[in-house]
Order: sequence, then C-alpha cells, then structure tokens
Amino acid sequence: MADTKREIERKYESEDSGLPDLTGVAGVAAVLDKGVAHLDATYYDTADERLAASSVTLRRRTGGSDAGWHLKFPVAPGVRDEIHAPLSDTLPDDLAGLVRSRVRDGELLPVVRLRSDRDVRHLVDADGRLLAEVSVDAVRADRLTADGGEAQWTEIEVELADGGDPAFLDKVEKRLRKAGIRPSASASKLARALAETAPRRQGASSASAGQPETASDHVLAYVRAQRDAIVELDPAVRRDAEDSVHSMRVATRRLRSTFKSYGEILDRTVTDPVGAELKWLAGELGLDRDREVLTERLTAALDEVPAGLVRGPVAQRLHAWARTEHGGARARLIGVLDSRRYLALLDTLDTLIADPPLRKAAGEKPRKPIAKAVKKDFRKVAGLVERAVELEPGTDRDVAIHEARKKTKRARYAAEAARPALGKPAKALVKSMKALQNLLGEHQDSVMARQALRELSAVAHAAGESAFTYGLLHEREEQRAVRVETELPGFWDGIKDGAAGL
Repeated sequence: MADTKREIERKYESEDSGLPDLTGVAGVAAVLDKGVAHLDATYYDTADERLAASSVTLRRRTGGSDAGWHLKFPVAPGVRDEIHAPLSDTLPDDLAGLVRSRVRDGELLPVVRLRSDRDVRHLVDADGRLLAEVSVDAVRADRLTADGGEAQWTEIEVELADGGDPAFLDKVEKRLRKAGIRPSASASKLARALAETAPRRQGASSASAGQPETASDHVLAYVRAQRDAIVELDPAVRRDAEDSVHSMRVATRRLRSTFKSYGEILDRTVTDPVGAELKWLAGELGLDRDREVLTERLTAALDEVPAGLVRGPVAQRLHAWARTEHGGARARLIGVLDSRRYLALLDTLDTLIADPPLRKAAGEKPRKPIAKAVKKDFRKVAGLVERAVELEPGTDRDVAIHEARKKTKRARYAAEAARPALGKPAKALVKSMKALQNLLGEHQDSVMARQALRELSAVAHAAGESAFTYGLLHEREEQRAVRVETELPGFWDGIKDGAAGL
C-alpha cells in the first residue's frame, strides 16, 4: 500500500563551498551531522516525456532511509505530494494507476539515472525537535535513452520537517543568500537532468507565445484548460481526495457546454459525439455524488428538528438509504478510470485540441463571434426563466426551473470562456449566472429531497414505523421551494438589468 507525504522543500545552487553556519538561523539550537547517504535513482517516463511535461516525477530509488518507488505530483512552487511504495522490481499497480491518465497506452521507460552523494544535516530546536533537513547533494545524471549525455552538479536542498511552519524556510533562505547561495533555476533534479543531458537538436525553433488573436484561440484555450483539469484530477479521484470527484465532474460539464455554446467556432458534427462521451463520464462521476449531497441536506434538516418531533428510527433509516448501492463504489469508479472508453475519450480530446474542427467564424477576431455565442445562451436562459415564472406551482414549474438551471450552467461556462475576449461584461455575467444557478439549484435540491422523503416514508410505513417526521421534513422542503419561487421574479429582473452591457 502506498503512503502519501506532503513535501515542502527548496533547492539552491552550490559551488562546492559547503554550507554556511546555520546555527545563526532563528529557532535553530543545533545542526546535527547525519552522515552521507548514497542514493541511486532511476526515473521513468514515456518516450515523449509526458510525465515531465506535467512536472510529475516517477522514480525507483535505492539507498537512504526511504528506498522504494516515489511518485511526486506538483501542488504549488516548492510543494509536492510524494507517494511512496515499497521497493520492488516492477512498478506497483497502484502507482501505475495514478499516472494512467497521462501515460495511457504509452510505455514507461527508464529515461534518467541520478546518483547522488547526499551529505545530510538536521536543524533542530532547543527541545531536539527536527525543524528541517538540509543536504548537500553531489549529483551525477546519465540519460538512459539513445543519444543522451551526462551531467554533474552540486546543489543544496532544504526540506521542511513534517508539520513545520513554511515560514521557517524563509529564515534559512535568508541565511543562505547572505552567504552568497542562490535558489536553483531548476524546479527539480530531474528537470535539470533532462535539460542538461538532452540530445542536441539542430534547427529547433519555438513558436511565438503571444496573446490569442482569433476566436478559436480563446475557445481552445478554455477547452485545453478543462482537458488538463480532467487529466490532473484523475490521480486525486483515485486517491479519494476531498472534492476531487466533484471537480472532475465540473470540468467534464464545462467541456461539454463549451462545445455546445461555441458551435459556430468548433464544428458540432465533430464535437457532439465527444460531448456524448463527456456526458457519460459526468454521469459515472455523479452516481454517488448526487446521493451524497442529498444525504447531507436531509441529515442537516433532521438535525434541526426538535427531539420530540423525531418519531421512529429516522436517522438510521436515512443512513441505510444513503448506503444503498454505495458498496463497491470506489472500485466501480476506478474501473471507469481504467476503462478503454475513458482513456479513448482522453485521446480524442488530445486529437481535437491538436487538430480542431474549425468553422468559418473560428478565424475571426474573437469579440464578435464569442459575444454572439454568449448572448445566444443568455437568451435561452431568459426564455426558460420567464416561462417558469409564468407557470403555476407544480410539476411543470419544477421541470421548467430545472431546465433553466441547466441552461444557466451552460451560459456561465460560456461566459467563463469569453472572459479574456469580453472582459468585465463576461466577468459580471459569470457572477450573475453563478448566483442564479445557486438559487435554482436550491429549488431542484428541494424537489429531489421531497422525492427521497416520500420513498423513505413509504418504506418506514411498510415497516410499521411512524411517517410523521418524514412528512414534517417534506413540508419544510416544500416551503424552501416556495421561497425560491417567490424570490425568482425579482432576482431575475436584477440579472436582466445587469446583462445589458453584453
């Protein structure tokens, strides 16, 4: 089983001059010499270095106190999550799964070997507690692929102790800078090794990194960001990280909505089938999430009911309902992420971005075609909201409000993609659509909660239990829906006035 650790460290250039006296750093009572460790690490990647392109590192290392397989994901500058698995001859399955969204059918190959002589020091406080580990690493890098070279350098690494205050690293850096030691230009040893051992290529040139100039540039930038979000969230979903499933589901919805909204820029005969696959993925991601959210709502509502009005085992019944069909949910979701269908969807998105199905408006300057798409989505929202307001309370109105909510999401995502082109008006529309989405979402949540309460009530009644509390909760949910329906006309009038600048 792999273990995860949050790694917070900084790297510095060294000219073999060693370390300055670090006992002068505030809070450091002693610098303990821990000896020299000999580390031998082989880094793996695809032939086209997909992991390195995402700043992800995968290595098998011997020597030192943590020999084994190490997989590192970037979190922020100088911060990475390191996942450690025991030493073995082959890559453990759980680590292979965590890189699958990036590697897919590609073969993981040994690309670089790093051998380091690590001279380790521990910075401790007056009570002997570890504050940070400082090492001077003499590194030799060998490229293991054809035509690769070798490189050597020395660097200083300062790693914060588990649970330490990151501000302590600032104090250490101040002392190092005072001694003439500067931060490393490379984010990691691997990044430096890849750069310094790469085969020399003639005639290479880099494309201009100017600002997007066409409508398709803007839309594709948003599409690319959502594709990247799905790929990057995949390992977090596999590790059951908080909010990861919801975030991936939102990225799939953003992509699907963008293909629909910007059909005058990207040909929908190509993007609609991709959208259908994105709908499938969102549905798989949402199977347990929807019930989880509804359970949280009903549990919170039950907590507000005075004890004297709770008749029968309502909490237990709610818990049992929440667990229905939940068994094996993690395994099912991992199965989806390992499926050929999902990996093919990722490949299709890559192909679409690399060779987009452009229509005539794609080559135009962005403002006009993008504004046209956003306005069209807003008009659809307007028609659905105004129809819902005119309907009598009941099932038809509930359905109309739900449809309005779905189109509101689409308008919001279209406005998000439009922000670089349209500026403040698009930003304002994103804000107003999000607020409307939340209001309409409260109504839909009430509809779903009432449906669940009717089911729970029927089961309780059949078991000879009182259905009183379920009826009480149902009435309260109905009142929540009424409040939304009462608020909606005025709320919508304010949004219409604010959207006049589009």
